[in-house]
Amino acid sequence: MGIKRVSFIDCMRGFSLLGILLANLLIFQFGIIGKDEVRGLSQLDQGALYFLKVFVVDSFMPIFTLLFGFSLMKLVESVHRKGRKSRWVILRRSIGLIALGWLHSVIWEGDILVIYGVTIPLLILFINRKAKTTFIWAGILFVTSTVLLYGPSEVSMKQQQRIDTYIEKESHTYVNGTFAETYDFRKHAEMPGMEDPLVYMAKVIFGLVLHLPLFLVGMGLAKIRAFEHMEQEKKWYMLGALLVPIGLLCKSLGLMENSFSPMFSMGGAMLLSLGYVCLAALLYKFWHTSIISQVFEYVGKLSLTNYLMQSIICTTIFYGYGLGLYGKLGVFNGILLGLIVYSLQCVASFFYLKKNKRGPFEQNLHMWTHWSYPNHLKQKKQAQKVVC
Repeated sequence: MGIKRVSFIDCMRGFSLLGILLANLLIFQFGIIGKDEVRGLSQLDQGALYFLKVFVVDSFMPIFTLLFGFSLMKLVESVHRKGRKSRWVILRRSIGLIALGWLHSVIWEGDILVIYGVTIPLLILFINRKAKTTFIWAGILFVTSTVLLYGPSEVSMKQQQRIDTYIEKESHTYVNGTFAETYDFRKHAEMPGMEDPLVYMAKVIFGLVLHLPLFLVGMGLAKIRAFEHMEQEKKWYMLGALLVPIGLLCKSLGLMENSFSPMFSMGGAMLLSLGYVCLAALLYKFWHTSIISQVFEYVGKLSLTNYLMQSIICTTIFYGYGLGLYGKLGVFNGILLGLIVYSLQCVASFFYLKKNKRGPFEQNLHMWTHWSYPNHLKQKKQAQKVVC
């Protein structure tokens, strides 16, 4: 008997992709550094930016990360049920994600797949550990990484000048540049604060550590078979849902410039993401048969394809080799655009899944991971041989 697919997980993947798109639209419009330096906004855009920073930014990608850890454990269980060893399957998944992430980074600077691929070998250490051990390590890493964020958030005048110069060059390139020029800028331009190779490596490693707690929480939840008997887990969802107001409060405090700001911002974002998952699980009983839930599920089943398509669509809209709307649309209109793009993805996912089991990127990653050829393609090939 195979591993039962948990529909709530697909639903949450789809939901997280909506938040990821809305958050990433700030980067698509203003750049990965420029999104924190946006000035001269109207009151409407200021309100929209505040909403995104408190309710959305940095709180939906962690959901995606948690679900990745959950799915990784389900992959391991599936391989073991077939009497096979999971080590090489997992490593191939890691290599596949790194390759996809590298291709993704050719068109956009905000890729997350490389981080996922690089993290997988670290997660192998926890595959055979008890769920309790996994949760304890997640807690230790969360507290440690959050405390390490303490420190002054102000930048020197010299550093601010570097940031302004970088943003100006980035804006000019993305508005007027060809595809080759935008890629060349991303490849060679040094981000402020990343000039020293040792500092750059330290920040990359710390970035991996920041993501680890959510990976481990997802793996732990898969180990205890969470979300399969949701009515019995209701009390835990109610407790977890309390993290929503706590996370929102922390993120609001994080917007105030002081030495604790990074701690409140990042720590609050992680807590809010867990709160969102628990609140959604608590409400799932009432809306799992609704159109909204089904739509999220369609998008979630094609999460990898939809995630990559968001980058293709948005870079075409904002960069100079496309419509060239970089920095011109505004935050509020950007949210409206995100809702339109996501709605189109909902429709496309619905019709695509009527004829296909997996998305194109999911299918190729599955073939590489399992070193196998899809059954329907095998049958088609055999039929062609018979005809010949």
